[in-house]
Amino acid sequence: MQQLEVFRKAVNDSFNYARGLKQEKGNKQIGYLCSYTPEEIILAAGAHPLRLMGTKENIHLADTHLQSYCCSLVRGVLEEGLSKRLDFMDGLVFPHTCDSIQRLSDIWRMNIPFGFHLDVVLPVKLNTESARIYLQEVLEKFRRELGQALAVEITDENLKKAIEVMRSIRSALQAIYTLRSRNPQIMSGKDLNTLVRGSMILDREGLAILLPEIVHEMTLMGDKSENLSRKRVVLAGGICNHPDIYPIIENAGGAVVWDDLCTGSRAFAEPVEEGLPPMEALAARAFNRLVCPAKHRDLSGRAENIIKIVRENQAQGVIFLLLKFCDPHAFDYPYLRGHLDEAGIPSLLLEVEDPLPSLGPVKTRLEAFLEML
Repeated sequence: MQQLEVFRKAVNDSFNYARGLKQEKGNKQIGYLCSYTPEEIILAAGAHPLRLMGTKENIHLADTHLQSYCCSLVRGVLEEGLSKRLDFMDGLVFPHTCDSIQRLSDIWRMNIPFGFHLDVVLPVKLNTESARIYLQEVLEKFRRELGQALAVEITDENLKKAIEVMRSIRSALQAIYTLRSRNPQIMSGKDLNTLVRGSMILDREGLAILLPEIVHEMTLMGDKSENLSRKRVVLAGGICNHPDIYPIIENAGGAVVWDDLCTGSRAFAEPVEEGLPPMEALAARAFNRLVCPAKHRDLSGRAENIIKIVRENQAQGVIFLLLKFCDPHAFDYPYLRGHLDEAGIPSLLLEVEDPLPSLGPVKTRLEAFLEML
């Protein structure tokens, strides 16, 4: 599929891609670390949202500011900032997520000389009307502060346009996941991972055109390609920055047919409601979307959602990819595992970090799990 080459280039060298986009279109580059970042507001300001996913370089500068038991995502992003590889960025947005990212916000403010710095302190408990009202007020505050930082007015009209762009992107990603769940042969898991991560890097207006083209090609391919029998599994966890895990699963006779990842279905699952004023609609999406362990709505919703994903996609097991030292997901795992056990769904826990020290042990455990299914 020819369009995938665009995604590969962006994922393999996201910083040079962002620099090129800045030179070509003049977009201010705004970095973010969490899918709760309101991308529509950044787009409506005429800027480009760029998701940061750690580093592939050795980490040494960040170790003077962060303990070694901080996750590789936080340490990696700080390393990129301290090494000045992010000096083209015009600003960074820190949503209220885990303790490590919140502390990274403070360290960044005191040590990184380039770009502005904005916090988005979203509520943690998302099950009361007061939390919904507060959430909208936080987004309104971010809209004002971003407009001031970029010296632009973020109008409702521009917000509506940005919402339509993101609605098109999320709808296409949902369609791609659905088509691939029906027939995993039409796109490799590695390409799917590249496509999703690339959608957080590429120019969003161009992406809104490119993704429907891919949906169309996949629809045609699905009618022609052979649907081989494979062990169907779901990935769950935080981020998946390890595309090599997918071919290991596929070479062992498996296929990832869906996921519950913030670099996956959680980023696009909830559409922005139509017919509401733009800021109210954005707040409603953030309030209603599938939560991660950094947010709370009820006692069993996350487990019920994973079980629902398994049932709807005829999956046979769940593989948890937990980033090493990620406390929210680590605390969440035992209760999720308990619910899966009660539902008779086998699961496997893999603790990973970026970069992976060795694929050998990961490969052995994945192959053994798939053989067991």
